[in-house]
Amino acid sequence: MKFFKLFVVTFFLALPFLNAQETLPIYADYLSDNVFLVHPSAAGIGNCGKLRLTARTQWAGIEDAPSLQTLSAHTKVGENMGLGIILFNDKNGYHSQQGVQGAYAYHINMGSYDEVNQLSFGLSFMVVNNNVDERSFTIPDPVISQIVQSESYFNADVSMAYHKSGFFSYVTAKNILLSARNLYNDRYESLNLRRYLFTLGYYYGKDKSFQLEPSVMAQAIERTGEKFVDFNIKVYKEVQDAQIWAAFSYRKGFDNANTEELNYLTPIVGVNFNKFMISYTYTKQSGEILFDDAGYHQLSLGFNFGCRSPRRIGGCPNINSSF
Repeated sequence: MKFFKLFVVTFFLALPFLNAQETLPIYADYLSDNVFLVHPSAAGIGNCGKLRLTARTQWAGIEDAPSLQTLSAHTKVGENMGLGIILFNDKNGYHSQQGVQGAYAYHINMGSYDEVNQLSFGLSFMVVNNNVDERSFTIPDPVISQIVQSESYFNADVSMAYHKSGFFSYVTAKNILLSARNLYNDRYESLNLRRYLFTLGYYYGKDKSFQLEPSVMAQAIERTGEKFVDFNIKVYKEVQDAQIWAAFSYRKGFDNANTEELNYLTPIVGVNFNKFMISYTYTKQSGEILFDDAGYHQLSLGFNFGCRSPRRIGGCPNINSSF
């Protein structure tokens, strides 16, 4: 227990001094029963191990449009530990990054065995390879068209979570190592940014015909001063041997500038059947200033494995899955 007290103190004292780079973008994946993608403390947090595959495309029909694929898995080991892994491939025009992230979490049960009252700590390390390949530039300039660079670096995230009955909360500092070399010789480029995340929500209606789960997720990006808040609502309904659910997320940006901040509308629909999950996510930018007029599409597939008996008292679906 002394170790974990030291971990907590170190975590909060170190936040002002940490410096690192951006890796995986923060989308609405976590609403598709994939909180682990955002918060390492969710590794092995529930009664089931979870395997998740996501594929995201932007600006459908446009060549070299941004795309992201992730494959993640995490499970509980023993009574208190959790292990997880994430593989990702992120491509945006002539820039791409591939990486692998491993996570370790420790969960402390603060109530009876059947009661959800749990404090969790998580730590993840990743290896990322950044690439820029401009050989296919259409500009007839041999200096520009032959730029090919590749750099690899390490990174890490630290995270905490607390669950009590239907209440859940997470706090995570992402990218806490300063190890990347910039491909663009600009220390304020996006790979040099650090991000803080905070999630808060409550799950209503356990053992009822349908359930409601409102939540918010706030994130702040260092150096740029950008801030975003996701306002989410998720509804579950059990139908025979399946569970259907739908979610809606509104992301509001606050950049402290005299311009229209970015706003995103994201509806999500999904189905849980036996140990399988499938969901579809659509994101649309709104506001007076738009980067594009197209939507972003994402498909998520999931499989639960190694399930244990769910706890009888409290718990959101992320920690107490019945499918």
